[in-house]
Amino acid sequence: MPRPAPSDHTTVADSDGRFRRADSSFRSFISSAPGSRFPPEADRYVLYINLGCPWAARANAVRSLKGLQDIIQLVVMSYELTPEGWIYNGVDGTEPKDPLYGFTKHRELYLKADPEYKGRYTVPTLWDRKEETIVSNESSEIIRMFYSAFDELLPEERREVSRPGGGLLPEELKGEIEKFNEWTYHDINNGVYKTGFATAQEAYEENLETLFAGLRRVEEQLADGRRFLFGEHVTEADIRLFPTIVRFDPAYHTLFRCNLGMIRTDFPHIHGWLRRVYWDETEETRGAFRETTNFDHIKKGYTRASKNPVVPKGPLPHILPINV
Repeated sequence: MPRPAPSDHTTVADSDGRFRRADSSFRSFISSAPGSRFPPEADRYVLYINLGCPWAARANAVRSLKGLQDIIQLVVMSYELTPEGWIYNGVDGTEPKDPLYGFTKHRELYLKADPEYKGRYTVPTLWDRKEETIVSNESSEIIRMFYSAFDELLPEERREVSRPGGGLLPEELKGEIEKFNEWTYHDINNGVYKTGFATAQEAYEENLETLFAGLRRVEEQLADGRRFLFGEHVTEADIRLFPTIVRFDPAYHTLFRCNLGMIRTDFPHIHGWLRRVYWDETEETRGAFRETTNFDHIKKGYTRASKNPVVPKGPLPHILPINV
């Protein structure tokens, strides 16, 4: 069962001043196995996101990277988190309402799937139009579904078996990547939230130090000049870390008080990796990371999360050219 959600979804820290992320509640899988409730089909599944959220950004990037745009519908909600959760308002190119059901709040979709649901109404949310339920709201599992679950519907060159380096999660690197994912999730991906949402000084400083120790660890891994985190090809490690790092300087550094350093000035190897991933236009990524990054939504979303009405202008440019 999920942890009960607060009556106000903008309340994030527990009573001791520490932020604790609740586990995802919907954990089904799309599979072509006989008897699967959720088989791969075109025009059946819908990915709900907002463009500010790094967890949703993972799924959005893989949808683009794999060429699933014509198979999985995308619904972009507002970056504004209200006491009742994510909403639709039609601002800045977002949907004015849920295109499937006319809902104005994301919570309505969750309650359609389960009228007794008591958790948070998070994104990404992968919806099944046929069963009218949520398949998954766990980003780490949604991206793995997207790697290969729909490959039979894609041209051969887009399938995992055709990707250079053995795919996005190569079998020979899977163990190392999963260990990397584990500590970067706790120290960096979720670490920025544990730092930014802390309401106790001790919790803030403890998580801040852990976060920057994690960044130094990634910096060391990239110091040998490798193109991506695990070599010459994009893997799941890059997909999971990129949304946090691309948000670091424009959002987390200032708005979440993660201010012991900036990526562009204090972590040269991470900064080089960030630019390589963002600007990559090869067939391997097809520009998916840049295409799915919206700095306007990121800044406005985190400004609201910090409960400060002033949207930061810099740093500019958001991403430096790759040859600087």
